[in-house]
Amino acid sequence: MKSVAELGDLSGKRVLIRCDFNVPLDADKNITDDGRIKAALPTLKALRDAGARVVIMAHLGRPKGEVNPKYSLAPVAARLSELLGAEVKLAEDVVGESAKATVESLTDGEVALLENVRYEKAEESKDEAERKVLAEKYAAFGDLFVSDGFGVVHRKQASVYDVAGLLPNAAGSLVAKEVDVLKQLTESPERPYVVVLGGAKVADKLSVIDNLLKVADTLVIGGGMMFTFLKAQGKNVGASLLDESNLETCKGYLEQAEAAGKTILLPVDARVADGADFDNLAVKGEVEVVSVDDIPEDKMGLDIGPETEKLFADAIKGARTVFWNGPMGVFEIKELSHGTAAVAKALTEVDGLSVVGGGDSAAAVRALGHADDEFGHISTGGGASLEFLEGKELPGISVLEGNN
Repeated sequence: MKSVAELGDLSGKRVLIRCDFNVPLDADKNITDDGRIKAALPTLKALRDAGARVVIMAHLGRPKGEVNPKYSLAPVAARLSELLGAEVKLAEDVVGESAKATVESLTDGEVALLENVRYEKAEESKDEAERKVLAEKYAAFGDLFVSDGFGVVHRKQASVYDVAGLLPNAAGSLVAKEVDVLKQLTESPERPYVVVLGGAKVADKLSVIDNLLKVADTLVIGGGMMFTFLKAQGKNVGASLLDESNLETCKGYLEQAEAAGKTILLPVDARVADGADFDNLAVKGEVEVVSVDDIPEDKMGLDIGPETEKLFADAIKGARTVFWNGPMGVFEIKELSHGTAAVAKALTEVDGLSVVGGGDSAAAVRALGHADDEFGHISTGGGASLEFLEGKELPGISVLEGNN
């Protein structure tokens, strides 16, 4: 992959850049976590300082190929203008007359943002010919292409993959850093190497467990997925989340780890209740702490317990390399945020590289009051990070390396 510096003199050049501005909004369209916008600033500032005319492509939500004001990038343009200290011109469409006029109006060092690329049906099309037609329209807006939206590089989409093959391209500093950190995790981690996995579903993490069991020394399992592993050990998990179809797979991982001298660390206690009301972010019934050997038949496990918090924190703090993806419980509900908070705090105390693997984990550490610089690296791409760690080829990276 080329760096932006290797693209040569950028003064007066139109640089088309793909960013990941898929940020969370509240009901009033206020951005609740601007981490992804801030992560793009180093590359955007470098392009402006070099005198480039910057044209940004990005998406928000899933408008499914239709114009929907609910998914407008207007809040992003406003916040990016504040952060850059300069106006970001927002086009009213993606490749239409407004986009053309906005791009043509740019002078050296100015920035434009095209409307949500997912307003265009062809953006996410499985038909390569359809995507190429749209990519050619994108390419008409730039002399060069920079990929800096790591959260989308695992997608074969027009603004990520196809346009990169039509223009001289480079990786922005965000994408370059993400790839560098993830290569450290898969190719040359300092040991002990601990991987912490949480989240609701085992099925979402099977491939990453498969690959990381070969590389990591310890796998720490929390979140909803822990109950399928506990059931695989023969424990009763009450009314907790359970993936019956992957019980045998989890048994296999436990046996595989033991045979290889690796550790799969599972909870010893859990916080249980009658359930969780996700709409109102409230617990149903009282929260109790029970041993994982004594989960009541009618109760649902919703977070790891205090003994497990200490167990997990000790494993994390004793590591030289840690990768974490997925919360330990329903962290959005205060009474069920303790496990996730304990893991986050432990990561800030690692003497080595600590990586927060994007998605819910990144949202959780910020919601818990942590600053990004307390960690070695916070990934901007949950799905992309996991697919990289699974050993999959990411289309948006391979095209930059000339492997498309």
